[in-house]
Amino acid sequence: MTEQKKRWAADRIPDQTDRVFVVTGANSGLGLATTRALARRGGHVILAVRDEAKGRRAAAEITAELPAARLEVRPLDLADLDSVRAFADRLRADHPRLDVLVNNAGVMAPPRSLSRQGHELQFAVHHLGHFALTGLLLDLLSGGRDPRVVTVTSLNHRKGGLHFDDLTGERAYSPMGFYNQAKFANAVFGRELHRRLTAAGSPVRSVLAHPGYTATNLQTSAPVGLVKVLFGRLLVPLAQPPAQGALPQLYAATDPGASGGELFGPDGRGELRGAPTRVALSPAAADAETGRRLWEVSERLTDVRFAFPTPAS
Repeated sequence: MTEQKKRWAADRIPDQTDRVFVVTGANSGLGLATTRALARRGGHVILAVRDEAKGRRAAAEITAELPAARLEVRPLDLADLDSVRAFADRLRADHPRLDVLVNNAGVMAPPRSLSRQGHELQFAVHHLGHFALTGLLLDLLSGGRDPRVVTVTSLNHRKGGLHFDDLTGERAYSPMGFYNQAKFANAVFGRELHRRLTAAGSPVRSVLAHPGYTATNLQTSAPVGLVKVLFGRLLVPLAQPPAQGALPQLYAATDPGASGGELFGPDGRGELRGAPTRVALSPAAADAETGRRLWEVSERLTDVRFAFPTPAS
């Protein structure tokens, strides 16, 4: 790792004028920090949010600081695949292209609950909703300028696996265990998407990022019991602020050096905090057979098929 890259910060984001971004979960935490940084560099950012009122407040907060910011607020509930389709249809009607999709939104360690379509909530929000959204917007991304899909995973992907025989947690559910599964699915998806985009000769890059340990409302809004006490109170002094935690996904979204298929995270001890650097994906998440199997399951559960371009002969 070079000393130059260790110093990468938001002020090194290239000019993003006229580039169009979608950031999911953009009203708070990492999503809000990402939106603010992109807007500061001239990006046109679409805040994809479950709660429109919170999204409008977040946009107003940014425009109070950056009056020239180009922002849109649009409703998106990743736990409802009908909402994902409606969001994609409206975006396609209003925008001829999309340059970057940041799959950022999430929920952490709630009691077991199901999405509208009957999927375990964490798997639905983190993975299935983002899988469907990416597939439905791939045509817009294919026409973008240096187009990218940035999928935000977690250090916890290294603790996770896929319970293919019990994805809903009906037989055995633990809040953190299924959070780890969801973040593992993010990592598997990002790498498998890279494989398929590369094979198709697509210009779109699939890049992965993780924020290390960052203080956001993810640790306090959904967890219960010991998980909430641990992550929402006891460990908070060790966490970095969202503006720092967002740097790996900002690097993945904007820097020319972010190659497809790679994972970026903090460069500090244990990857908990620091400046963006290339870090290792777990071997299990990089496994091609796991990627193929998750892809097939995701197509079946979302009824979304990706329209990859046909490779040139």
